Amino acid sequence: MSIDLNGKSVLITGGTGSFGKAFTKTILERYPEVKRLVILSRDEQKHFQMAMEYPAHQYKAIRYFVGDVRDRRRLFRAFEGIDYVIHAAAMKHVPIAEYNPMECVKTNILGAENVIDAALESGVKKVVALSTDKAAAPINLYGATKLASDKLFVAANNIRGKRDIDFSVVRYGNVMGSNGSVMPFFLNKRKEGVLPITDERMTRFNISLEDGVEMVMSALGSAWGGEIFVPKIPSYKITDVATAIAPECKQEVIGIRPGEKLHEEMITVSDSFNTWDLGKYYAILPQHPNFDLDDFVKHFDAKKVPEGFSYNSGDNSEWESIESLREQIKIHVDPTFTL
Repeated sequence: MSIDLNGKSVLITGGTGSFGKAFTKTILERYPEVKRLVILSRDEQKHFQMAMEYPAHQYKAIRYFVGDVRDRRRLFRAFEGIDYVIHAAAMKHVPIAEYNPMECVKTNILGAENVIDAALESGVKKVVALSTDKAAAPINLYGATKLASDKLFVAANNIRGKRDIDFSVVRYGNVMGSNGSVMPFFLNKRKEGVLPITDERMTRFNISLEDGVEMVMSALGSAWGGEIFVPKIPSYKITDVATAIAPECKQEVIGIRPGEKLHEEMITVSDSFNTWDLGKYYAILPQHPNFDLDDFVKHFDAKKVPEGFSYNSGDNSEWESIESLREQIKIHVDPTFTL
């Protein structure tokens, strides 16, 4: 079900990041009568850069709020009069989180709780939180904090009382071209003639920023509260990404970094007991949802996944080829890309 954001007020935490900018672009293009679009981020330099692209005097709905999800008082102020919240703020770099664990906990877990509290007290109608494949059976701190965050947002539906508010989660894999991701890294490194490969067997899920935005828009319109939505997306081999970007470069195996997996998982075998196939997406439901499950199944024509089902990048049925990777890199990462 689509949603109409014209006349509504929307806030994006982490709004100056890759996703936030893509989501902002979509809203401004699709909903010219959006009432307010609040960009909340702690990075003043990114605010400055984004304001050059979307100046407030030209885009009357935009408000640039410097603020941190760790700061409860700032969130309560920013959430005043907001209808919809997209929670994209996170500390996400795996090695940095391993070295600075409590900083990751403060942003990803305590920050999530602050977002929930501010939304509950401010009359927000719907919250969609962004998750990651690393939250499924996590082996690194980043994934563990995002799993905790997911649990907090799902459980928030239990404490809403009579408030008209729903909390849901969108979980997807590596985003093409996002800050710190492998494709821009390889594009930059290819001039050196050597691309560092962590492990030749490594695979990852793949999604474009645009598809990530569409998934969040879908969740805003269709979530009943408590779902973790998972898209059906292709995987790629890390060696294929390297070959697609720089076939002339040597691929040097450097070993897996702390906290990395060979393959990522978005739905575990344990999740399968509560997972439903909605067609384009899967939905992991709470064990005890706050809605009638039969009504949900009928509304979405949902099909229960088989017991023991899992969704793993290494066992995926859909794969990117070297050719498809090259096409998508040119579209979604670097329009100037050539071999």
